[in-house]
Amino acid sequence: MKYLKMNNGLMIPVLGTGTNTFGKENNNFYGKITYDTKELCSAIELGYRLIDTAIYYRNEAVIGKAVKESNIDRSEFFITSKIPHEKEFNETDELVKYHVEESLKALDLNYIDLYLIHFPLESNEENLRIWRILETYVDQGHIKSIGVSNFNEEQLTYLIKHARIKPVLNQFQSYPGKHQQSLIDFCKENDIIPEAYQSFAKLDEKIKDRLKEIAKPYHKTWSQVVLNYQINEGLVVIPKSHSKQHQLENIDVFDFGLTKKDVDAIKHMHNE
Repeated sequence: MKYLKMNNGLMIPVLGTGTNTFGKENNNFYGKITYDTKELCSAIELGYRLIDTAIYYRNEAVIGKAVKESNIDRSEFFITSKIPHEKEFNETDELVKYHVEESLKALDLNYIDLYLIHFPLESNEENLRIWRILETYVDQGHIKSIGVSNFNEEQLTYLIKHARIKPVLNQFQSYPGKHQQSLIDFCKENDIIPEAYQSFAKLDEKIKDRLKEIAKPYHKTWSQVVLNYQINEGLVVIPKSHSKQHQLENIDVFDFGLTKKDVDAIKHMHNE
């Protein structure tokens, strides 16, 4: 596994797994929590150590359970969770603290490696209010690093300017046809790691066909090409799969390098 150093000196794996349908009936996002750790256990066996969850997924306890079942040292894992932007989770400082404590309790892994604001709130001031509470959990050691998700350049700029602890990472939607290149560049310029979610989910069929052509000479799948491209562009990626075969494919992306021509072709793909 490759790692990136965050702006606080701590390391993050460049590839992990999303979990928003894990441990749920019929792998349905809104399904009942089953506490089934099968998919997570297979991902961990294959070498996944970055595991991305959120309060909103309702399955933090499932992630904690899978980590314990693995019998692998806690320090090898990098666990990310997120606080939602809805008022019921953050309208008062007490509510924010309550839900952070609930996250810590549900995961039950002594600390959380990275905690994000899942979506920006109504104002920059509100984002900062939540942020200042998260900073106190970093001071206490209960959370190692804090970051954001789905923030734009203006929201990030405000936070960087007023925060005591700088965000280490911004997680946002990024895929060929919608890289959000200016946001990626902005994050890098400010020493904030860009993390892509939904690397494949919304790909245009024509773009997928072009990626399949690019993948052929490398004897890789189009999705492996996407992940390789993103990792080599300095992003962290969190593809999710319930299938062991796909989990294996998704982590098997470190043994080839795309040509400059192919990198440029992917970078300039646009949804039609």
